[in-house]
Amino acid sequence: MNGVFRTGSARRREALACYGFILPAILFLLLMAIGPIVASFVISFTYWDVMTPPQWIGLENYREMFLEDDLFRRSLWNTLYFTAFVVPLGTVVPFLVAMLLNSKIRGMHIYRTCFYLPSIVPVVAGSVLWLWLLNPDLGLVNAALGAVGIEGPLWMYSPRWSKMSIILVTIWGMAGGPNMLIYLAGLQGVPRSLYEAAEIDGARWFTRVWNITIPMVSPYILFTLVMGFIQAFQVFTQAYVMTPRGDGGPVDSTLFYVLYLYHKAFRQFEMGYASAMAWVLFVIILTITAIQFKLLGKRIHYG
Repeated sequence: MNGVFRTGSARRREALACYGFILPAILFLLLMAIGPIVASFVISFTYWDVMTPPQWIGLENYREMFLEDDLFRRSLWNTLYFTAFVVPLGTVVPFLVAMLLNSKIRGMHIYRTCFYLPSIVPVVAGSVLWLWLLNPDLGLVNAALGAVGIEGPLWMYSPRWSKMSIILVTIWGMAGGPNMLIYLAGLQGVPRSLYEAAEIDGARWFTRVWNITIPMVSPYILFTLVMGFIQAFQVFTQAYVMTPRGDGGPVDSTLFYVLYLYHKAFRQFEMGYASAMAWVLFVIILTITAIQFKLLGKRIHYG
């Protein structure tokens, strides 16, 4: 009986020691993550300009957002437009690059390094670089187009081309970045015997890719799709750096959702409205993520 008591006492001491070790992490989570989340939810029902105490206004921020604010709808449309291009391209292009870099050729480690280098360039530095490259008068892109007889567009100075400019910059950074490494790791895990059996059966390259490669790396594809949507809906830095004063121009064509949220919070000091926008963004991302798992979850092959 005494042995059982001592064993139970030792287990309690071990449990207390365990909780003592993880207590700093729990406090950090409560104070730095859960606390601000709860606070932002409460603030979304108030008018708060930081300088004066919050005033409770109920659902007024949400009503104004959906029924009166044209810039909110414009920012949401710009973000959806951006997402519609970046997510498919950000999934397919790194996959194709990974397939190329998975080839067994001499000096492949050099090619892998070269493809990965753009992804380690800070987003701000890359945006400034591309702002110069896409300059309508002095940029190298229009100079190259002019050399083959094509008149280059105005890029960031045109409402028609500004979003495509930012999409181009984003895909440039994603082509050889983390998504490519994820796919490359997945491709190297596909058994070579499957390809050999398919080759013996006379399967062509596309057939092997469609029936072997894609199913075997489908978990990686789902991961990049989910993360791609989350990251695309939070696009901010490129538009902030590549437009004058980060205003989302020209003519609000690059006023993305998070950039508009930033304007509301830190330029107009409407913290309640900005918090409401943050929660709407959370609901949108949560809904899209749930739909992705619902539609694609059963198609994933965990072999």
